[in-house]
Amino acid sequence: MGLFDRWFSKGDSKTPAGAARRRLDVSSKYELDRHSFSGTMSKFRVAKEIRTGELFGIKILDNEKRNYFEQRFKGLNKPEEGAIAMQMVHPCIVKTFEYGTTTKNEHYILMEYICGPGLNTLINDRNPGLIPHRLSLLNQMVQSIDAVHDKGFIHRDICPRNFIVYDDFKQLKLIDFGLSVPDQPEFRVPGNRTGTPQYMAPEVVRRRSTDKRLDVFSLGVTMYKLLTFEHPWEATDTTGLAALSHDQRPATDILNHRPELNPLLARIVMKCLEAQPEKRTKDTKAILRALTEVKTEVA
Repeated sequence: MGLFDRWFSKGDSKTPAGAARRRLDVSSKYELDRHSFSGTMSKFRVAKEIRTGELFGIKILDNEKRNYFEQRFKGLNKPEEGAIAMQMVHPCIVKTFEYGTTTKNEHYILMEYICGPGLNTLINDRNPGLIPHRLSLLNQMVQSIDAVHDKGFIHRDICPRNFIVYDDFKQLKLIDFGLSVPDQPEFRVPGNRTGTPQYMAPEVVRRRSTDKRLDVFSLGVTMYKLLTFEHPWEATDTTGLAALSHDQRPATDILNHRPELNPLLARIVMKCLEAQPEKRTKDTKAILRALTEVKTEVA
């Protein structure tokens, strides 16, 4: 039974790239902000390095949930989340400095700290600060996922919650590789039902074979929400049941919400939301090429 199925039944900033600290005594090296943010399989805290006063983000993984997820890939030599995150060096992806195990036997990932809210919060609040920058932010989202694919991975959890937006609304970065897997045949077989339900591609929901196009679908939903503040299926259910509608009825045309939207941009988004992968935009590079023709958000 997968995570989704339950709904249905750095220490040192100069650490060399690829280094993994064996045991980190968090409390002796960092002051942790009292507020924590919970993810699917982890908690995130702002960590102030005692020696330098520099701020980092530290992600502490829930051992039980992590082990439960990793168990399905037993024998496949899947890299752990920290090792995947260390490979993602791109301006639109959060920088990871190190990963390892704490003295409390918790897995951790140390990353750069970004002062800004999650894109999901801004969308839910219909924050007007997004509006002048939506086209630029949309381009950055596609670039980040394209970089993940170029490294040979499928992210598997593209959604607004996994983008952090800077306070000036001009830049965002992709975070969280907890569900990411190598783009290899043994990781694309049917059955890996994981992700955020409202953003899941039909082939994931229906337990079919998958490939990078599942990220294209989730990206399409995310772009749609960024441009409209609405969901393509107008879903109110946030459980796994919501994803069942993604191949039962077509998405609401984005122009119904934004009739003034550039028609080319509208077509780009809607093409990503095709229920059948073979009809969907094939990859992020095709999206980036199409976006070069979009000079303005509105017609």
